[in-house]
Amino acid sequence: MAPAFRLSLKPKVSDNMTHLMVDFSQERHMLQALKFLPVPRAPEIVLADCIVADNSVTISWQMTEEDNKIDHYILEYRKTNFDGLPRIKDERCWESVDYIKGTEYTLSGLRFDSKYMNFRVRACNKAVAGDYSDPVTLETKALLFNLDGSSSHLNLKVEDSYVEWDSTGGKSQENKIKGKENKGSCQITLLKNNTRSGTPSPKRSSVSSRSPLIRGSRDRFTGESYTVLGDTTIENGQHYWEVKAQKDCKSYSVGVAYKNLGKFDQLGKTNTSWCVHVNNWLQTTFAAKHNNKAKSLDVLVPDRIGVYCDFDGGQLSFYNASSKQLLYTFKTKFTQPLLPGFMVWCGGLTLTTGLQVPSAVKTLQKSENGLSGSASSLTNVAQ
Repeated sequence: MAPAFRLSLKPKVSDNMTHLMVDFSQERHMLQALKFLPVPRAPEIVLADCIVADNSVTISWQMTEEDNKIDHYILEYRKTNFDGLPRIKDERCWESVDYIKGTEYTLSGLRFDSKYMNFRVRACNKAVAGDYSDPVTLETKALLFNLDGSSSHLNLKVEDSYVEWDSTGGKSQENKIKGKENKGSCQITLLKNNTRSGTPSPKRSSVSSRSPLIRGSRDRFTGESYTVLGDTTIENGQHYWEVKAQKDCKSYSVGVAYKNLGKFDQLGKTNTSWCVHVNNWLQTTFAAKHNNKAKSLDVLVPDRIGVYCDFDGGQLSFYNASSKQLLYTFKTKFTQPLLPGFMVWCGGLTLTTGLQVPSAVKTLQKSENGLSGSASSLTNVAQ
């Protein structure tokens, strides 16, 4: 090859390789100028400022150190039946309220269907959420009960918190019972036939051995006592629940009774029961009843009736549940455990329990002191 066409290679690499180095000084300066938000510290719940009243819970907290970078807080809560510190494994999951700007929050409109509630809170800045506060447990005490359908009148359709007049006169329930009885008798007949020809199968033997379910019993209300009682006794303390009647309900009573209320007895017509009675047949009448005596109440019948029972203080009061207007108060001395009682004819009643005694009711009870009415002011009524 001619010398003119030969390539001449000469290394251009320096010994210190400076030509391959990149200058990151500007980027390093920018990173050093960045200011990262610190993780917020855990807040501290101020137990003394927490309030449980009127089926609402107010939670208050504070930061252990001032932090002006906090953007908002997250409050978490759950219901429980265990006192003390929250358990790691609990039946119920935490519920949360996000983006709380202040250091106090009120959960309202709660139904206290558990004995306690757990609470915890955490602080958040625009970058990250901090640790949770130490959890606290608050007592949420309220009377919670259902209707006892096992002893109600057969003319009533009863669910946990609802009772309705049955226009079929209980025949639908009777037919169900008869159907079960007939089914059981057919199975027994089949077994007898099978026994003659051979050994019956274990499956059929187990079915035939079960007796049909008979709901009626000597404790079930009957006759004209269209009554259903609550399933939880009241033996002490102050309690409150509410009842709402259907708009087309013709007749109903709301009150309390001793456990020994007879199966033929009607609320308010014995010395073991107290109630207010509403009759909407030809014209609306509203009366308080006890021991077959009544007092006409010159007030409008409210949409919802609130019932306040102070067992130890011997007071049973009825309120307009919306306005908290006092309707009537029985003042007596309860000598036996009480059961909430309800009577309904041609209509239905809806029950609301798990309610605390409203603050307005407590205030009215102190001011009235049960002087708005008593059993002694009732007049005799016909049976």
